[in-house]
Amino acid sequence: MTYAFTQDVPINAELYQRIVAGLGEDAPKGLIVHVATERPEGGLRYIDLWETEEDWERFAEDRLHPVVHGFLSEIFGDQLPDEPERVAMSVIHVWRP
Repeated sequence: MTYAFTQDVPINAELYQRIVAGLGEDAPKGLIVHVATERPEGGLRYIDLWETEEDWERFAEDRLHPVVHGFLSEIFGDQLPDEPERVAMSVIHVWRP
């Protein structure tokens, strides 16, 4: 069963690129697609599709959070902001090569 969500984050493209560089080249296990778009009102929107929610959770805990928290601590110190809400999406079809 696939797991899909959107998440709006209050960061800019520059910080996003630093995060991506910190994650390295290897795509995480279970990732089908990750899209990051700029929002007209500011910030970014992520659209993610994973093989399973467990794949997402493992990636977030093992790879993403250590990198993101490192950058956010440079900005906010010890008072990290709450993680932005993830809005789950109901997947009815995935078409891929």
